[in-house]
Amino acid sequence: MTDQAHQPVANLVLGHADGGRLAENIMHFGRVLRAAGLPVGPGKVLDAIEAVSTVGVDSRTDFYWTLHAIFVNRRDQREIFDQAFHFFWKNPNLLEKAMAMLLPAMKGEQQPEKAEMSTRLAEALSKERPPAPENDADEDEDEEFDIDASLTFSRKEVLTEKDFEKMNTAEMEAARKAITRMRLAFNPVATRRFYADPKGRRTDLRATLRRAARTGGDLAQLSMRKRRRRVPPLVILCDISGSMDRYARMMLHFIHALTNDRDRVSSFLFGTRLTNITRTMRRKDPDVAIDQCAAQVEDWAGGTRIGVTLAEFNRIWSRRVMTQGPIVLLITDGLDRDGAKGLEAEMERLHKSCRQLIWLNPLLRWDGYSPKASGAKAMIRNVDSFRPIHNLDSLEKLADALSKETPAQNLARWKEMAA
Repeated sequence: MTDQAHQPVANLVLGHADGGRLAENIMHFGRVLRAAGLPVGPGKVLDAIEAVSTVGVDSRTDFYWTLHAIFVNRRDQREIFDQAFHFFWKNPNLLEKAMAMLLPAMKGEQQPEKAEMSTRLAEALSKERPPAPENDADEDEDEEFDIDASLTFSRKEVLTEKDFEKMNTAEMEAARKAITRMRLAFNPVATRRFYADPKGRRTDLRATLRRAARTGGDLAQLSMRKRRRRVPPLVILCDISGSMDRYARMMLHFIHALTNDRDRVSSFLFGTRLTNITRTMRRKDPDVAIDQCAAQVEDWAGGTRIGVTLAEFNRIWSRRVMTQGPIVLLITDGLDRDGAKGLEAEMERLHKSCRQLIWLNPLLRWDGYSPKASGAKAMIRNVDSFRPIHNLDSLEKLADALSKETPAQNLARWKEMAA
């Protein structure tokens, strides 16, 4: 913390020490957080005002952690809150200075800070203007700022081709709705069971003998049967480590859409440990399902131990969910904290237990990507298909590939890179 951290917050924000607009500024700060995606309602704003009145505003550090304790519930909310706090509570003209960071540099303007503003926070600040102190109102009348909010995101950008990590709040909401309407059509596979069909190519000997018994052993027409075809089960293993945070959130909506569209879908999240979210994803409301999932997972946005979590899956869950030849979707960037210890053996066992193993990697959005990491090398040798998963277009291509007879791709090039 700098020396500024110990200055009275009321002087930094309100311009005077009587704190007449402190409650109003806290209310506007709560609106900014809600617009940026945090679950902030009127109750939390009232709790924040009461907490600040109890703790006081003599120390900026105490003020920061007081609001943090009220508004932040999960780890993934810390970064948004931290950026919003430092931008919002900087000075009375905070909004203009924050938006100036998004505009072309002009003479006399303050140079932008090295930290990059979150897209969701920039969008939230462009919609919310904190009340200016009465003493400084006359001084700011002469200055005019033309803020072009369109610079925060491009309206001409095609939503299906935009990376999930670069989407703002409105675009992410539109992407979630598109994912909800998405259907993943797998090609049905033949099972061991048959059903009666006059056009079938296989003779049903038992049904033929029963028919002949009714006529006293005279000649009877042959009964035919046909092999039953059914969509194979689906098992999803999704990485929720820090490097996969933004993509994992969109994948939860994708998993929820799949779970409610068809039967026999098993879903797991892994970071440093394995979490079964199959029952949670069966909730009809996606928001309720994802909120319960976030409360259930304890290692969100942490490290990644792919080998350990796959070993737990193969040991505990494999015999329960890997029956009848399922298709496995493994969603991860392949970055393993343990240096891929035991990962190749677990990947080989997983590959042999399923009908098809598809690795979905958001890093494939880069043209120059190569599986050089130890985890990626161990994984690429035991997959049937290797695909990107960074935008809506990649999800649509995945659905199209799985609906064909031979969705697997040639992995010789990738395996040669990993050699």
